[in-house]
Amino acid sequence: MDASWSPDRALLDAARRGDDEAFRRLVQPHRGGLHAHCYRMLGSVHDAEDALQDALVRAWRGLARFEGRSSLRSWLYRIATNVCLDRISQRRQRVLPLDYGPAADPAAGPGEPVIESVWVEPYPDERLGLPDGYASPEARYEQRESVELAFIVALQTLPGTQRAALILRDVLGFSARETADTLDTTVASANGALRRARKTLARTVPADSQQANLRALGDVGLREVVERYIGAWERGDVDAILELLAEDATFTMPPLPTWYRGHAAIAVFLSRFALGDRWRLVATRASGQLAFGAYAWDPDAGSYTPLSLDVLTLDGAIATDVTSFVAPYTRGADRERFATDVFGPFGLPPELD
Repeated sequence: MDASWSPDRALLDAARRGDDEAFRRLVQPHRGGLHAHCYRMLGSVHDAEDALQDALVRAWRGLARFEGRSSLRSWLYRIATNVCLDRISQRRQRVLPLDYGPAADPAAGPGEPVIESVWVEPYPDERLGLPDGYASPEARYEQRESVELAFIVALQTLPGTQRAALILRDVLGFSARETADTLDTTVASANGALRRARKTLARTVPADSQQANLRALGDVGLREVVERYIGAWERGDVDAILELLAEDATFTMPPLPTWYRGHAAIAVFLSRFALGDRWRLVATRASGQLAFGAYAWDPDAGSYTPLSLDVLTLDGAIATDVTSFVAPYTRGADRERFATDVFGPFGLPPELD
């Protein structure tokens, strides 16, 4: 048999003849990486899923034009990148509340949610099987590091082409030529976009990633942080919560634009608005970071129901930022939708007894 004939080639030929199962098997090894790529480009899990589906439809329809001059992986990433670039050109930049407006007066209350699609969303990296380490020896960022909230927010500030060039080169480890081909431009132009993107990220992304911080904490240190955080919230102990936060820590609550900075403001918010509920917390991971599913007691349901997914940005064992992705409303149907859309992807239960 011809040595060039491989299972991938057989699947490719079958897919070209219209075998959709062959096409599914052909793209399945790349699906998780493509989903993460779309998330990095768009800052939204739901947008990433839509973009990935669009890219796979385009790949299926264009399979006859795939000539094999590049790898199947490069070809699929080229399609997905261009789908994302189209979407970036049609909508506003995604942010977190820190970039949406100034810090709020904690005595005024949390305010009303902004429901339009302006918020960066947390990413279920463990649930979706995003691997540890680097995608290739040429990559500059670890794969989990590249879905951390600070990194994703910084990416969203970049123009689309710069964003794509940086992800392709520094996260996925594409060569300069592959990147230029993906962006349908010259190597010089792609390298220029990459230089500008690197310069911006050098100013905005923290020097130490959460991956490095979690490794430095180790299992024992991380377990201590988890136990202290859960215990403080479930006891309703404001002082114990503040002990786990830096003096100038921020507390944000998308889709609420409201956010607070520093112990004094956070203490007022916790005392007057947050800790009036009874809480139970479940530890998880989100966007490569330590996170907690927070459940508030619902007397009507007779159980603890999902209210927020709290993602911690740590410096050692102290949180510098708490990003609390909250349920926009507390009515039954909205709470159930929040449980499905936000808690579900992280494997968190829809309620606790």
